[in-house]
Amino acid sequence: MLFLDVDGPLNPFAIHLEALPAEYQVHEMRPDLWADPMLQPLRVCLNPAHGARLLALPAELVWATSWEHDANSWIAPRLGLPELPVVGWPEDLNAHAPADLCWKTPTLLEYAAGRPFAFIDDDITDADRLYAEARCEAPMLFHHVDPAKGLTDADFAVLAEWLGAL
Repeated sequence: MLFLDVDGPLNPFAIHLEALPAEYQVHEMRPDLWADPMLQPLRVCLNPAHGARLLALPAELVWATSWEHDANSWIAPRLGLPELPVVGWPEDLNAHAPADLCWKTPTLLEYAAGRPFAFIDDDITDADRLYAEARCEAPMLFHHVDPAKGLTDADFAVLAEWLGAL
């Protein structure tokens, strides 16, 4: 499996628009999770070529994002991705993950249920890797993506090499 985060890897939210590569498209989105109509739309920068590149990887793609099911309605169509499975998050995230971890890590280990997986996110640290290695023997790749760059050719190369070696 390849667990996909949206903000950071697919949407390089920390990039300055003047530095945004030409292949990215800028969208204004108001995901369904934003129940308050007074909230400003989100600026989301997406590279449509990422969809085909992700689909070419030898992995089952799974959304692992705070966008939850909104990723299938708002992000997937703009990347040319089909509807993907979505990791559901526990109601009380603070009780579920130790403070030094990415809040997603414990839930992803449960979801993977011992299956090999790669996880791309901008919040991953060594603490996540150590936590996972102590709890699961399956091959795992925790790959940090710079939120000011999003997924790069180098990130895709790391993913392809790791997934291809399984």
